[in-house]
Amino acid sequence: MSDEVKEECGVLGIFNGDHLTRNVTMGLYALQHRGQESAGFAIANGERVRVRKSMGLVSHLVKEHNLDELSGFASIGHVRYSTTGSSTLVNAQPILVSCKWGHLAIVHNGNLTNTPEMRDEMERDGHIFLSTTDSEVLLHEIARTKADTLAEAIHQACAKLTGSFCIIFLTKDTMFVARDGFGFRPMCLGKMNKSWVIASETCAFDLLGADYLRDVQPGELITIDRAGMRSEIFTKKPRKAHCIFEYVYFSRPDSLIFEHSCDKIRRRIGRQLAKECPVSADIVIAVPDSSTTAAIGYAQESKIPFEIGLLRNHYVGRTFIDPTQDVREQKVRLKFNAIQGVLKGKRVCVVEDSIVRGTTLKLIAKMIRDAGATEVHIRISSPPVAHPCFFGMDFPTSGELVASSLSPAEIGRMLNVDSLGYLSAQGLRGAAPGNPGDYCAACFDGVYPDYIPNDSSKSHCS
Repeated sequence: MSDEVKEECGVLGIFNGDHLTRNVTMGLYALQHRGQESAGFAIANGERVRVRKSMGLVSHLVKEHNLDELSGFASIGHVRYSTTGSSTLVNAQPILVSCKWGHLAIVHNGNLTNTPEMRDEMERDGHIFLSTTDSEVLLHEIARTKADTLAEAIHQACAKLTGSFCIIFLTKDTMFVARDGFGFRPMCLGKMNKSWVIASETCAFDLLGADYLRDVQPGELITIDRAGMRSEIFTKKPRKAHCIFEYVYFSRPDSLIFEHSCDKIRRRIGRQLAKECPVSADIVIAVPDSSTTAAIGYAQESKIPFEIGLLRNHYVGRTFIDPTQDVREQKVRLKFNAIQGVLKGKRVCVVEDSIVRGTTLKLIAKMIRDAGATEVHIRISSPPVAHPCFFGMDFPTSGELVASSLSPAEIGRMLNVDSLGYLSAQGLRGAAPGNPGDYCAACFDGVYPDYIPNDSSKSHCS
């Protein structure tokens, strides 16, 4: 019952380089915000592929395994957050299988929407599954193709998929990279000396010292081996459908997302919010950390001073939750603390990126009032989230989304704040770079670019 939007996964690949296990784990540290349930990597040495993975953070992976004993010339890594698929080690990635082409490992960021039907068909035909992930379904589809080569099999299998996927495959000597035709989730290509590097976000390149070359294109299949890199388009869609929520919340502000600076776009979103929803306030504060950049943009446009009014504790786990008390309030108070010296006697404008259920923000607003604020005004740097996502975000079902049943005025009364303002859908699209029609905003407008399950239940996430 978390009131936060969860990222799905982060993927990383390095082909041809030294100190691979160190570099892949370092890159995964940069992508840790995209998944905290499990972490893992696979490494190829020309003869075989070996996998190491663990539950928890990348630091747990490093602690549990002796990475120095593994060597090779190509490696892929993954950090995972699941939606409906259970959080167990068997669902952690990379997934490694043996097929007619030898060892094949996969890491996947996204959510495939037609794999439940594919899985049902396969199970009727006698297929046996070890996990509940959609990625394993894709591996079965690759194995049962009539293709002569693995590259052809991956091409044919990926062309059958619906939904979002950024995938890296690894064999004993080759790496394959595939992105869905709509380009829902970000994926980029870089070079680090003689190495090719692929990552969900460019912040991993910064940590590794790699140079960003370009994004992996929607519908592109890249093959990397000792002979170099080759590219082909395996599917074409009528439009792009980049997830606009990557700019609002998901991505790190220091990353290039869909070829543009996330920091600049998020500041632009904050400035647009200030134009659409002005307020008479003494200070602007953010709900850290994802809202900080938008709050700075709001403060710059409104000429209201930006202050740090809430501090976030990044080091609190579930261990400290006492089930005999109000669990949700405990979690909020453990995670955030109001700075009384900043808030007391002030009219406070609070910038937040989104409202899901509203329960957390209600407690934060009360915390700010208890710290002595005379007025609390909430400004949301996105439109109301009124629809579930099927393409890689863990929004609850429609019935749990507060905006699906209450108007903004009713939500404001529920939060017990002096005013509530949302950024308009038009304002959000206008703040995003490029063609406004190149973005998926289904969580706001209910317009889904690709197939979604008929029963509106989520497919198993990677």
